[in-house]
Amino acid sequence: MKRRDFLCATAAGLGLAADTDFDKRTPEYEQPLFELHKASSSPVKIASIELLRRGPQFFVRSRSADGAAGMARTKEIEDFAPILLRRVIPHYVGKDARDLETLVDEVYIKNYKLAGQAFWVPVAAVELSLFDLLGKVARKPVGELMGGVMRREIPVYLSGSGRETTAEQEVEVYVKAAELSGAKAVKFKIGGRMSRNLDTYPGRTRRMMTLARKRLGDKMMIYADANGSYDAAAAIEVGRMLEDLQVGFFEEPCPWEELSETRRVADALRMPVAGGEQDASLWRFQWMIQNRVVDIVQPDLNYNGGLIRAARVARLARAAKMTIVPHNTQTDAAGTNILQFASAIPNAGPFMEFPCRGPKKLEPWYTPNFVIKKGVLAVPTGPGLGMEYDPDYFKKAQKVELA
Repeated sequence: MKRRDFLCATAAGLGLAADTDFDKRTPEYEQPLFELHKASSSPVKIASIELLRRGPQFFVRSRSADGAAGMARTKEIEDFAPILLRRVIPHYVGKDARDLETLVDEVYIKNYKLAGQAFWVPVAAVELSLFDLLGKVARKPVGELMGGVMRREIPVYLSGSGRETTAEQEVEVYVKAAELSGAKAVKFKIGGRMSRNLDTYPGRTRRMMTLARKRLGDKMMIYADANGSYDAAAAIEVGRMLEDLQVGFFEEPCPWEELSETRRVADALRMPVAGGEQDASLWRFQWMIQNRVVDIVQPDLNYNGGLIRAARVARLARAAKMTIVPHNTQTDAAGTNILQFASAIPNAGPFMEFPCRGPKKLEPWYTPNFVIKKGVLAVPTGPGLGMEYDPDYFKKAQKVELA
């Protein structure tokens, strides 16, 4: 008897039809989250989506048939532009933007062999632009479209730490940045980044973290990010040192794909272990959460495919009584992404990541400029992503097209 025949016979013996609802049901991580059709009583037909470039900066602009427009500053899109233009944008044009939750799944089904950051970064760029468009149509910020704004201000932790400095120099950078911003939390990069247990130079991590606690004081929340520097045995040893220093979480102690090694670290330490910035699979996040590979999930809003997919990860984490602290490297106009997300997600962590190592230069081409004051950033309250752009800035922008 073939395996499938055996399974069908077994199902029949249990009183189950071969094509039960169980077989056809939508996975838990793909269940609808938001009521985006409430954004408009009539369809919001997507008329066009364009990739724009001005200098090193890229934007995705979407327009509806009724003339509404959405704009999103992109992340790392230059290398992935052919996927965006050939595979992603054509799927969305002509569709109803209110169906965004369905569209993000359909574009994956059509392109599943491309799955990974090179695919999901373009999807995220389009999704963010369409969220901005929907918010403009509804005259509501994206946080309201995502279930309602729960926080108007977001406490942040300073990141952007480097490994090219000495331990003393790196601590000094954060002492000054914390004084300027009023931040109550910071994150240091430790180890050597995917270095197989090597430090940037011998003793740097211990010296830096010990000095950081001394200089920043007991009230400062300190996090540590190893960027996959260690195997499990070494990570546990480093983790116990970090526990003695009351570090808040230990991010990516082992190479990100080595789930069994990371789980060994999480099982051995009292301190929470965080991870997920490189991941772009909802099934993988579900497995990580169910098997407690990490204690804090950290999808990147771009690498993982946008706000909808990150919110799905947050829902999985919430069911397991876990928090979500998305990875974030964006600070200019794209900094609104993480603020809108954190404003509406119930189990967002106490601090969101925001790179800052000194005074912020105010940019004239967009408002609001995100300046950390008393350790928090205000969530933009305007419609959509909440950003306003100087029209003159885009007069010099060029439309990116396939050769």
